Amino acid sequence: MVFELFKSGPPSQVELIEAEITGMLSTTGKTLQMAFDALARRVEPEEVGDALHSKDRSINRVERSIRRQLVVHAGVRGSEVDLPMLLVYMSIAKDIERVGDIAKDLWDLAAAGADMSQGEDLVKVDEEAGTIARLISDTARIYGDRDTEGAVEILNQADDLTDGYEAEMLAQLNVVDVRLAVTRALYCRYLMRVTAHLMNVLTAVVMPFHRLDYWDEDKIDRE
Repeated sequence: MVFELFKSGPPSQVELIEAEITGMLSTTGKTLQMAFDALARRVEPEEVGDALHSKDRSINRVERSIRRQLVVHAGVRGSEVDLPMLLVYMSIAKDIERVGDIAKDLWDLAAAGADMSQGEDLVKVDEEAGTIARLISDTARIYGDRDTEGAVEILNQADDLTDGYEAEMLAQLNVVDVRLAVTRALYCRYLMRVTAHLMNVLTAVVMPFHRLDYWDEDKIDRE
């Protein structure tokens, strides 16, 4: 597993980066919940827009902080630098940062007028908000514990999730109401991307380095 490569790193620096990654996951969860609330019209999009974008900027700052620390680490260690370790942490931070960007995409959808506050749409938003929140929590726990068995279980569950999102997205081709169909299709596509980026984080727990960060490919392209 790629984390076997970290043993030579300075413990204090590794612990700091680990804490920042965990914090990024927590913040992305909050931004996503704001976006879900806006789509469900529990709040108007403009009421949470500033806070959501502020949290996203904080995620970006942490990602840049991690990159700076890794560059300093490389400069200090010179020829002894553990390059795979640097690339793994950069990859993980980038995937989490992308989840924050997708939260903005979901909010943009609500701000443009998408309304999922009625009937089955509201039920789905509430269900998926809970599913994604659990997925983020599980990702943080499994990543922190280096739980390989848990990672494999969640990765398999995530494939089922994305299959469901894709089927729902394609089903919108048969919906006559174009505005509703576009809203649902984009919503499902964004959830697919959130799931894929979170699963990329977990590949660091179970995959060798050369297979890291590939879960956002279609299953057929992972072989």
